[in-house]
Amino acid sequence: MSVENPEWSFETLAVRTGQERSQFNEHSEALYLTSSFVFRNAAEAAARFSGAEPGNVYARFTNPTVTAFQERLAALEGAEACVATASGMAAILATVMALMKAGEHIVASRSIFGATQQLFGTILPRFGIETSFVDQGANDGFRAAMRPNTKLVFIETPSNPLTEVFDIAALAQIAHDGGALLAVDNCFCTPALQRPLQLGADIVIHSATKYLDGQGRVLGGAVCSNKALGEEVFKFLRTAGPSLSPFNAWVILKGLETLSVRMQAQSANALAMAQWLEAHPAISRVYYPGLPSHPQHALACRQQAGSGAIVSFDVKGAREAAWRVVDNCRLLSITANLGDTKTTITHPASTTHGRISAEARAASGIGEGLLRIAVGLESPADLQADLARGLG
Repeated sequence: MSVENPEWSFETLAVRTGQERSQFNEHSEALYLTSSFVFRNAAEAAARFSGAEPGNVYARFTNPTVTAFQERLAALEGAEACVATASGMAAILATVMALMKAGEHIVASRSIFGATQQLFGTILPRFGIETSFVDQGANDGFRAAMRPNTKLVFIETPSNPLTEVFDIAALAQIAHDGGALLAVDNCFCTPALQRPLQLGADIVIHSATKYLDGQGRVLGGAVCSNKALGEEVFKFLRTAGPSLSPFNAWVILKGLETLSVRMQAQSANALAMAQWLEAHPAISRVYYPGLPSHPQHALACRQQAGSGAIVSFDVKGAREAAWRVVDNCRLLSITANLGDTKTTITHPASTTHGRISAEARAASGIGEGLLRIAVGLESPADLQADLARGLG
């Protein structure tokens, strides 16, 4: 039996929840690498397939290692259910395909990841699902965009890459007043810094590839919700198969053990970097919720237990100057991934948001001089010296 005490603190849940020891009574969580499971007889096989009897059937939708990850993340998010997926984008797709149908409508922040914009703006319309994108600002924009057929409100908070912070409780009320669900991408904060379900959200989306793993090793995603919504997402996953592999689940499961300490340390490093960048003459603006200059600084302080590790900034001189900073990095890793213990740097306009139109980028506030760094665990002084080479 798995061991869990609801009175445990977050740090203890992150280390202990979800483990179910085998007959060997192993201390570390077991990795079950098998495509299928053997039944004692035909009746047991039939009962497992029908769901009349709990147990493992086929690794596309049941595996003990994946189950352990799901139970642990659900405990950390305060969710009744968690469905693991192959990636963060698979989690978003599974949510929409499980809970929506042709003729229904999504209201989404314009300040979302480029691939999510592509999914909502170009792929879902082929299946009769339309999305209205709302600019960052007053909650009234979301309220005005609601329609009778709106079934989902979708936000990232903080957003990628401008770290815009949205009022989860207020948007939950707007969504619920319109008969819709609120889904929050919690990738940047993780449950170590923010728990959207406690603030009224219905669904929490994760790219487990990022901070939940924490070391840039594997891909993974997850959908956390109440039991009823989780069952619908699970039905889609069982049939369509955007499943998390047992090995990846095991890696991320181990990553969760250090989530709290990593997020605290990386947030502290990010604040030091943001303060240094804000004082640099080559930088015109810094985007980081931990700075008093951030437009939603007060909201972030109320809603989050920390400001996270993502810092974005505008370099004077547009693309040429921004690329010079990137090209002169010797320590920072030039990659679009984030959430690693190693600090990464990317130019969103030509990478993560390069597939959306220039007009859409401009509407989202993503200029040619914008750079995003995901601050890791290196010394901030060393990171500053690396950036200073290209900043001049």
